[in-house]
Amino acid sequence: MTGFPGSPKVAKGALVGLDPINPLASVVVFQYNPETVTRRLTASTGQVGGSEREQLRLKGPPEETISFEIEIDAVDQLAAGDPTAQRQGIAPVLASLELLLYPKSALVVANAVLSLAGLVEVVPPEVPLALLVWSPTRVLPVRLTDFSITEQAFDQVLNPIQARVSLSLRVLTYDDLGLASAGGALFLAHQIAKEDMATVNGATARGSFSTATAVRIGG
Repeated sequence: MTGFPGSPKVAKGALVGLDPINPLASVVVFQYNPETVTRRLTASTGQVGGSEREQLRLKGPPEETISFEIEIDAVDQLAAGDPTAQRQGIAPVLASLELLLYPKSALVVANAVLSLAGLVEVVPPEVPLALLVWSPTRVLPVRLTDFSITEQAFDQVLNPIQARVSLSLRVLTYDDLGLASAGGALFLAHQIAKEDMATVNGATARGSFSTATAVRIGG
């Protein structure tokens, strides 16, 4: 849906699967940014029932989950005569999201063949590392943990053309991925940016606190 002329350009959120074999398969730029994003942080604390000092220790960064809903529709694409939307509706977009939960089919087949031949111990396949891109200071490695799709409208051959998608993500930290990994380094950069923002806020709050105290004393 087109916006008003002269309206500011808003950055788009995205989910990106880092797949070197097929880099385009899991790139989803949100057609419409979600109206709300729910974040839940759970502290990674020390041993329960330990000493006083142990109660203040952290085993690592908090466990963070992020959930939101996005809407996808093919109205604009169909109106513009987009051939992909005419053939498949929004099915390709949904497929890109769903592939964040699928192992590669080629690897599944290869593992099955090797297992039957008794050549190797089969290791469960991995999904590509996913990134949530949400503002310059929030590019986070994540794992998709819960995913539901409500398909709301269909074309004449039952391709979905409108859907609401609910996503729940678990943020992966350097404790999960290793500090030397690309994902671990991205999370560390996110934490450093958060520390910088907190410092700025602390300086502002301290100035406000000092001014308010001075006003009360003077009054």
